[in-house]
Amino acid sequence: MSILSVKNVNKNFGGLKALNNVNLTVDAGTVHAIIGPNGAGKSTLLNCFIGRLEPDTGTVTFDGTSLLGIEPHEINQIGVSRVFQTPEIFGELSLVDNVMIPAFAKRDGIFTLNAWRQIKTETAIRDKAMVMLEDVGLAAKAGDIAGQLSRGDKRRLELAMCLVQDPKLLLLDEPTAGMARADTNNTIDLMKTIAQRGVTMVVIEHDMHVVFSLADKISVLAQGTVIVEDMPENIKGNPKVQEAYLGGAHL
Repeated sequence: MSILSVKNVNKNFGGLKALNNVNLTVDAGTVHAIIGPNGAGKSTLLNCFIGRLEPDTGTVTFDGTSLLGIEPHEINQIGVSRVFQTPEIFGELSLVDNVMIPAFAKRDGIFTLNAWRQIKTETAIRDKAMVMLEDVGLAAKAGDIAGQLSRGDKRRLELAMCLVQDPKLLLLDEPTAGMARADTNNTIDLMKTIAQRGVTMVVIEHDMHVVFSLADKISVLAQGTVIVEDMPENIKGNPKVQEAYLGGAHL
């Protein structure tokens, strides 16, 4: 059963055709990777999923609801969360405060600094935030300032900030970019744990070790078009993928 359906999506920027008749289906409860060379349109496509961009033509449907014309915060409210290439956290706040903010926003549908000051000590939200920090292995650092974390721990914090919102669909744009191998492997393990809980994930990633460790299905973008959508074991040896993605080299 699909949770995300993309049909005939096109997106132009002036004379540049960033997305060209893209069709893609993400099944509920799976990890779906999107790979392709730089400039293939991967991040543009992801932005069409969260309301930052709207396709010129085509449809994007999440869990039976069209995402076209919906504001990003409204898409978040119906169950879609995103992890960005560079971790987006509140660097001057503690880890637990960072996780409480999206929990509060998810519950009340809006976030203001005034409301945050009033809600900051609410027990239920703080308890939920601590559970999320425990889940990602950061509970011992709950009171630390987020901006002082390592890149790997910032990514874990950002995942906790997404998970506290109980997403049905988690979008991850290069979640291991810039990480050392040890941090990458830890992030893979964490993402596997998230997947086992039934959270559907769409992952854009250049590291093939990450892709083949996680993905149930892979879509390959080249020049704004999905050229292949298949199981990982079939992607590795596909000649179209080899040519488009690595100029004929093996994945």
